[in-house]
Amino acid sequence: MTPSRLTSRLSSRRRGEAGSRWARVAIAVLATVGVIDTGAITLKRWGLIGPLSCPGGGDGCDKVLSSVWGSLFGQPLSLFGFLAYAALLLLAVVPLVVRGERGSDLQSRSWWGLFLLSGAMSVFSLVLMGLLIFKIQAFCFFCVLSALLSVSALVLSLIGGDWEDPGQLVFRGVLVLLVVGLAGLGWAASVDRPAALSTQGMPPEVVRPSTAATIALAKHLKAEGAVMYSAYWCPHCHEQKELFGKEATKSLTIIECAPDGANSQTALCKEKNVQGFPSWEIRGQITSGVKPLAGLANASGYTGPTDF
Repeated sequence: MTPSRLTSRLSSRRRGEAGSRWARVAIAVLATVGVIDTGAITLKRWGLIGPLSCPGGGDGCDKVLSSVWGSLFGQPLSLFGFLAYAALLLLAVVPLVVRGERGSDLQSRSWWGLFLLSGAMSVFSLVLMGLLIFKIQAFCFFCVLSALLSVSALVLSLIGGDWEDPGQLVFRGVLVLLVVGLAGLGWAASVDRPAALSTQGMPPEVVRPSTAATIALAKHLKAEGAVMYSAYWCPHCHEQKELFGKEATKSLTIIECAPDGANSQTALCKEKNVQGFPSWEIRGQITSGVKPLAGLANASGYTGPTDF
């Protein structure tokens, strides 16, 4: 290669890198919004911060985030979204601060990382949007925002990257689409079994048998005026009931908060400012989350058998 051609190529490469900086900065901004979005949801699910104001109605967000698809490996799904956005932010920012030949090589490699990661996030977001529309049938602003951020980052990575081989771009893009799409659909179908147990407006049946201790605790909670606020579609509510068992659950005072649930008392739930399901009201105090039976016993002053 002649010196003039080499100089021309290097000059063109520098102009390309300079022109792609705006795309990197834009992706970094989108990733930062995504980190805040998913981070706030995760902290809320962990009970470390108070309720979030969900544009479009909080009921929809609660229904989505408390559904069987709201968790993965026992952790909020938003936690994995937070980690993905954090990785996207690093891939966008680090090449901007690393200089020299190493930085130039990192620029090229990081575009592949940005494209593949944002592509995987976009495909998975589309799976979640499908669940939102066809299965959960609720609107969640935070979920829609996350999907828009992912798709926007993918578009910017396509615009900003210096793609010398379009064939490789298409091949890897299709591969990500197939792998993540099939894995996402498989996961969505595998965790749908608890939801399939319930009919419209009715919670799934409790199948675990109760013990003398759980029946005694349930009767004590009822006598103390303890109330469990629930929603028929909430898997964590079903989990709480299974801890008591079939017979003991019948003795509990359970308030249905879902507007389309059987015997719904949505107005009462709003009056009590119930923020999540299940929520327990014991001696005037309302707390959210699945409670161990020993914890309910201590909170209500139960003194009966404790071999739960």
